[in-house]
Amino acid sequence: MSRVKFNVNTEYAYLQNFKILQNTFTKHQIERPIPVESLVKCKMQDNLEFLQWSKRYWDQYFPGGDYDALARRKASGAPANSASAPRAAAAVAPAAPRAVASNTAAPRTRTPQGGASTAALTQENASLKETVQGLERERDFYFSKLRDIELLIQQAMDQDPELEKEEGSLLKQIQTILYSTEEGFEIPAEAEGDGAEEETF
Repeated sequence: MSRVKFNVNTEYAYLQNFKILQNTFTKHQIERPIPVESLVKCKMQDNLEFLQWSKRYWDQYFPGGDYDALARRKASGAPANSASAPRAAAAVAPAAPRAVASNTAAPRTRTPQGGASTAALTQENASLKETVQGLERERDFYFSKLRDIELLIQQAMDQDPELEKEEGSLLKQIQTILYSTEEGFEIPAEAEGDGAEEETF
């Protein structure tokens, strides 16, 4: 931490800090390459991905306890970045010194917070999942019935081509109902193609 430069705003200083981070990763045998070039460009997506990975790594390997970032920065001789920093540092109790965590520490387990509200939400979530599964089963059931009817009509029309020519026949009316759409319904773009790919059931 003593070599890290806080409050930097030049690309050269960014590179120096990332080199320190990369060396630390190598020292602790963390096999994660740091995309320095993309991080230095300060693009949100690249930085967000790296921060998400950092957070996941922290959650997995940090052994627990208090971590006072401001005290660690002061110990490294970093300048305070604003007038609010001394007040924030005074509000935080100083952390007891402890050994630096290595990547071989036991994973930290999270305890759910919230008690009754979490249990209620979990129960509601389970109930909604059951409802969705029931609706999907029902949808599949009725779809298979409609598909069977469609196949029977196609077989009947293949056997007797005259049925297709009759406009008022029962089979023609059923086929019209099967292929009708509701107002506002749009056929998906991939279904509007030339019909080269037939869907199989």
